[in-house]
Amino acid sequence: MAVAPKFAYAILKTQVPVVHTLELYLDYTCPFSKKLFNQFYQNVFPLMHDKYPGKVQCIFRHQIQPWHPSSTLVHEAALAVGLVAPEKFWEYSQILFNNQADFFDAAVVNETRNQTYNRLASLASPLASADEIYSKLEISNSSGNNGNKVTNDLKLHIKEARLRSIHVSPTVLFNGNIDNSISSGWSVDQWREWLEKNIV
Repeated sequence: MAVAPKFAYAILKTQVPVVHTLELYLDYTCPFSKKLFNQFYQNVFPLMHDKYPGKVQCIFRHQIQPWHPSSTLVHEAALAVGLVAPEKFWEYSQILFNNQADFFDAAVVNETRNQTYNRLASLASPLASADEIYSKLEISNSSGNNGNKVTNDLKLHIKEARLRSIHVSPTVLFNGNIDNSISSGWSVDQWREWLEKNIV
């Protein structure tokens, strides 16, 4: 499935036209998504970039799990970074996964939504203006039930995942098809073997 140009920051870029597409449906508050992201971003993507240049584009897909209530807020923060500093989206995603436990239920239960947004914006400060990120997230007293400045973008991501019947995180699609063989527990060697079988 295509990526709207305004969300192009979700694609981990290569320099030449690609042949294959690998889509990672991840939830920032899901421990299994964290495992998959860390292995993929830190070890597998560099391997793919070196061994299969221009053969695979990788897309981060937002998969918000409703049983992780703060997940919505965390994904909104990532969308805000995508708007303000699109080239920093993947780095910010790494920061979010590194700080995942700070946004688990027990960590946010006693703070307001805007307080959580403020903490999320502060995490972006090495990469972008925390104030600018927060301005995209803040809920004002006058906003009624309209959300914030990334709510409409969030809706598009949720619709896209529902359209493709994505239910769990992580879910990985290869060339548009769910590949249930890919596991969050895979080693680099397992990824390497999968790549050798599937990348032509």
